[in-house]
Amino acid sequence: MSKSVARLYANINQEMDQSYWDYDNVELIYKGQDNYEIIRKVGRGKYSEVFEGIDIVNRRKCIIKVLKPIKKKKIKREIKILQNLRGGINVIQLYELVRDPISKTPALIMECVNNQDYKTLYPKFTDYDIRYYIFELLKALDFCHSRGIMHRDVKPNNVCIDHEKRKLRLIDWGLAEFYHPGTAYNVRVASRYYKAPELLVDFQEYDYSLDMWSLGCMFASMIFLIEVFFHGSDNQDQLVEITKVLGTDAFYKYVDKYDIDLDPAFDVLIVKATRKPWESFVTQENLKYVSTDALDFLDKLLRYDHQERILPIEAMKLPYFDPVRK
Repeated sequence: MSKSVARLYANINQEMDQSYWDYDNVELIYKGQDNYEIIRKVGRGKYSEVFEGIDIVNRRKCIIKVLKPIKKKKIKREIKILQNLRGGINVIQLYELVRDPISKTPALIMECVNNQDYKTLYPKFTDYDIRYYIFELLKALDFCHSRGIMHRDVKPNNVCIDHEKRKLRLIDWGLAEFYHPGTAYNVRVASRYYKAPELLVDFQEYDYSLDMWSLGCMFASMIFLIEVFFHGSDNQDQLVEITKVLGTDAFYKYVDKYDIDLDPAFDVLIVKATRKPWESFVTQENLKYVSTDALDFLDKLLRYDHQERILPIEAMKLPYFDPVRK
């Protein structure tokens, strides 16, 4: 069996003082919430309610993320990660922690981005826009990985884009985690359509490359104009959908390499399939977004073997991004 360790930034947390990554022992300091007013609700998730608000003192809009009653450890982890990433490129900024004095409900006060829903925004993009925003997202991913942190939930809903200002922010760090080589992580992370193969086969020693698979799913849907590229009806079917595109030969090679014990259900569910060429997804409608360089980049992202996936820092040097770098 191949040992699995991140190709880059593997030992970031070992080199840091324990206080950097040991969120269990972090002491959270909350302020009162009187300086903030809620304007409207903008979203809700499994673990939070999100509002647009006003910071009365600084006279600026903000986002108020009110956390639902969840494990204290999870709250500490998200806050510690946001504190560590403060000032990072294209990462949503945490301004302050506040808490209701009576209910003790914590809330995160964060930077406000004038985000447009991706379902209406992405179809308006030019070829250059896609290159530009993916490049901006790669910067955010390289930054968090270089700080020893995996996002673990990259998807369109967690990428805020203010198209007028051409500003992108990677948001929602609730599932993010510190990377320590050899650690067995929870595979119940990421959203189904963006889950990497390692999660779907219960391989727990994953690393930052998880985020690059999710980025690949996003990128494929953007260039091929398919809202969800791998559209599984449940987690098992999600893997089946992936094998229909990437083929079964490479899949079993991957499983053997890491000595993965597959759920016996897959013996029936996975039917032998040859790899589909990326060109087979090209249509008259999406032709304007597709180039040899785009397909080359996609191919380097959507690999079964997580150790073969391109790194953000490598991706930013690809010919596909020449127009953006120029």
